[in-house]
Amino acid sequence: MAAIACDPAKTRGRLYPEAEARTRTAYQRDRDRIIHCGAFRRLKHKTQVFVYDYESDHHRTRLTHSLEVAQIARSISRFLGLNEDMAEALALAHDMGHTCFGHSGEDALKECMAGYNGFDHNAQSLRLVTKLEKRYVAFDGLNLTWDTLEGLVKHNGPLLGQPNSKPLPLATAEYNATHDLELATWPSAEAQIAAISDDIAYNTHDIEDGLRAKLFAIEDLYPVPLVGAVFKDIAARNPGLDKGVWIHESTRRIIGAMVDDVITESHHRFTALKPKSTAEVRALGQQLCGFSTAMAAQDKALKQFLWTNMYRHAEVARMSDDAQRIVRDLFGALMAKPDLLPVEWRKGIDNGDKMKTARRVADYIAGMTDRFAQDEHARLFGPRK
Repeated sequence: MAAIACDPAKTRGRLYPEAEARTRTAYQRDRDRIIHCGAFRRLKHKTQVFVYDYESDHHRTRLTHSLEVAQIARSISRFLGLNEDMAEALALAHDMGHTCFGHSGEDALKECMAGYNGFDHNAQSLRLVTKLEKRYVAFDGLNLTWDTLEGLVKHNGPLLGQPNSKPLPLATAEYNATHDLELATWPSAEAQIAAISDDIAYNTHDIEDGLRAKLFAIEDLYPVPLVGAVFKDIAARNPGLDKGVWIHESTRRIIGAMVDDVITESHHRFTALKPKSTAEVRALGQQLCGFSTAMAAQDKALKQFLWTNMYRHAEVARMSDDAQRIVRDLFGALMAKPDLLPVEWRKGIDNGDKMKTARRVADYIAGMTDRFAQDEHARLFGPRK
């Protein structure tokens, strides 16, 4: 591995000390704990753009997206000599804190929690792996290594000490007070790779899902830099090509172009900045792994296209409105009457402390799948049989 790669033999350890495994490294254990936890399984029925029962079974869910991010992150990490297990663990865990109904559900829950210290999906991921998962006798959470927790919280960059830094989410501040994750520094190279792999995966695969759902046509993509050129080139070289193959081949090449760019640009920065260890990566004061300036501009143009033509499409907006209504209704009902919560979720609730009650209700709703949220809403608000 490269000198800057995360080394499991030099991990900073776990909050609750454990003996090392005989057959797996510390980061492999982290990855395995993530895969086997309940929050990861629930990603199967959590969506990004489309509600789970929308027209086609082929649209991405949070689970399939996370697997695709992990594949891209492993590929890039392998070529750059970074720790694949760490990159994979972070890729698999990065979306576990998301609510039902994708960003629409999160927006609604943020609105509901505005007077109760807010809601943030990254902080919720940390809360899940450090507190909410109940699987072990000796501790709550998954007791992941410091290195993995740091990457999970900071994969998008430092949370403190930057010009655009915002107040820390409550869950992050509470945990950091007991286990310092050095929130003012950059994360490991593996965490940065997981973050850019997330961008690559959701941008390119949203093209595929949007075309499958007929929210826009292939011809609409032609003016988009990089993307349009790829679609046109494949069509020109393969007259009469099946549309499904055309779409898949195009997204495959776009992913390849973006991955190659990340590898080339990151290697260039390695050479220019010359970090000699993971500690030096954190202390650089700037991002080490990412797109070149040209690819970043192309990525921004693609994001803008998807924002206008997919995320703001009338059909998606209709689903978003329905989803937000469900989340708001559930929050209001459970806050008004916490006894509606399952027995195990009522533990620790003090009816006189609205802050604690709201956090418990938010934890419960955030963990719901799309289907479960719809069923609960029907049970509480639908007509009695």
